[in-house]
Amino acid sequence: MMVSSFYAGEPRHLVAVDGIIFGFEDSRLKLLVIQRKVDPKQGEWSLVGGFVQEGESTDAAAARVLKQTTGLENIFMDQLGCYGEVERDSGARVISIAYYALIRIKEHDHILATEHGAHWLELHQIPPLIFDHGRMIADALKKLKDNAHFHPIGFELLPEKFTLSQLRSLYEEIYQHELDRRNFRKKILAMSILEKLDEKDKTTSKKGAHLYRFDKQKYEQLTRRGFVFEI
Repeated sequence: MMVSSFYAGEPRHLVAVDGIIFGFEDSRLKLLVIQRKVDPKQGEWSLVGGFVQEGESTDAAAARVLKQTTGLENIFMDQLGCYGEVERDSGARVISIAYYALIRIKEHDHILATEHGAHWLELHQIPPLIFDHGRMIADALKKLKDNAHFHPIGFELLPEKFTLSQLRSLYEEIYQHELDRRNFRKKILAMSILEKLDEKDKTTSKKGAHLYRFDKQKYEQLTRRGFVFEI
């Protein structure tokens, strides 16, 4: 790309993207982190990230980095914010655009993630991270909590078929506190956005628990009539 003479004397900075990638497994909210293979901070823990390439938007860069690490594309991803403190990166002047993503852990490429040195860790297991990545995680958790309260993005973390217990456990992890079992069940079923299936999950009991599926089409129809999702 040619640089305008008007910009010729201006400083050049590196632009990076960092991904706060959430997953949900064994009733726990998890985060994908890696051990860096390059300096600075080689061997230390980091978020998944990379640099924006020539002719590439920040959205495209974030999607590329996520696919390179997980093998997934077309997943829920939202821009979190810009992190541009002058000395945030000890390697160079780097401005980072952070994104948070929600994926189904069982669907990602485990071999690919391992090749990149990636690990799924529960929130309480997250070790100290490089640069300002800890701040990014805190900001992403807050945004996830705020968005999950009024939008059904939590379903992006669940398998296609799930039990109400799994759904409640997910929201307890997002909000970091327990939810009343009866009230939660009553409220979510009253929304009429779940399809009850003729299948049961019998992994925890012989009787089993009914499986449900999020009816996205029904949800979209309801929103056009003024329905507001709220948990």
